[in-house]
Amino acid sequence: MALDHVRDFFHVSAITGDPLDLQTTNPALYFTRWITHFCAPLFVFLSGLSVHLMNGRKSKAEISKYLFTRGLWLIFIEVTVISFGFTFNPFMNLIVLQVIWAIGISFLALSVFVFLPWQAILGIGLFITLSHNLLDKAGPSAFMEFAHNTRYTYYQLFPGHGVMVFYPFIPWIGILFMGYGLGRLFLQDVSVAKRRKILITTGLTMIALFFVVRGINNYGDPRTWAPQATVLKTIYAFMNITKYPPSLMYTLITIGPGLLLLAALEHARGKLAGIAKVYGSVPFFYYVLHFYIIHTLTVILFFASGYGMNEIVNPQSPFLFRPPQFGYPLWIVYLIWIAVVAVLYRPCKWFSQYKRTHSYWWLSYL
Repeated sequence: MALDHVRDFFHVSAITGDPLDLQTTNPALYFTRWITHFCAPLFVFLSGLSVHLMNGRKSKAEISKYLFTRGLWLIFIEVTVISFGFTFNPFMNLIVLQVIWAIGISFLALSVFVFLPWQAILGIGLFITLSHNLLDKAGPSAFMEFAHNTRYTYYQLFPGHGVMVFYPFIPWIGILFMGYGLGRLFLQDVSVAKRRKILITTGLTMIALFFVVRGINNYGDPRTWAPQATVLKTIYAFMNITKYPPSLMYTLITIGPGLLLLAALEHARGKLAGIAKVYGSVPFFYYVLHFYIIHTLTVILFFASGYGMNEIVNPQSPFLFRPPQFGYPLWIVYLIWIAVVAVLYRPCKWFSQYKRTHSYWWLSYL
């Protein structure tokens, strides 16, 4: 996640080019962008899974109330705190609806459906995920464009101010509902052996289904593929699946390996696992803070690179202090990414410890 956002702000061609473009990319750039596909769907999927773990500790009514209020809170934070961190525009001319918005609106939906048995919620999630690409060819509709078909679509609210939707909510609701359903595997009455077996079987099935359906090349992603002049470019085309909105192919090839990782890492121990656990224990805190660190560093390097006050705003870039020509080679992007993640360790560790030692109600919203 941080790698992708660091690339957005610091890679020299992030504004002017597509890292997945078959004609202009290279293996390092393609991999750098493609590997970050795992972040958003697993973030949303695990958000649903974590809600299921509340069962037994809270009543359905309490869970529903929490999901409703948390969903509204997340949407508010997306519109205000995160959009500002993304753009650094004090006039808030552009509001960007990203993954936190998607989780927020999915929580609102789950607050209604949480009264159903978990099997029904899992079934609804599977139905949405498997079928929503049928909507790709739906007729023109303002609601459908906003809820499913949009790809960086800009909606003007009033002159000079608008919203850009990166994450149309229908397919993300499906992913979160699937996470809620599979959360049943992580309750105490399910043995480790049974959980690992189901996770591995489901993960491998999703990966196999990806290759079969993608090979047929007739459904599951609006972006079809075709053999290219080289094997490498053919692989690029085959794996170039659609994230906005998340297609069936995108979901299968990200959630599938994610389930295998859940099975493999259940008993992970050691120093590296402990470090990862610090970040994983405060994902929302990490997510919000990393935007501000990345963008603040952008401002510093903007001026250090010789840009002036008259170049802060550029109509070709959604970010302030980030003109299209600004940026560095990919290897420097990786160094900045490592530095950003390292800087975030201490604040995340502090906040993780604070949450463990305090029981204020508002901490559950952070």
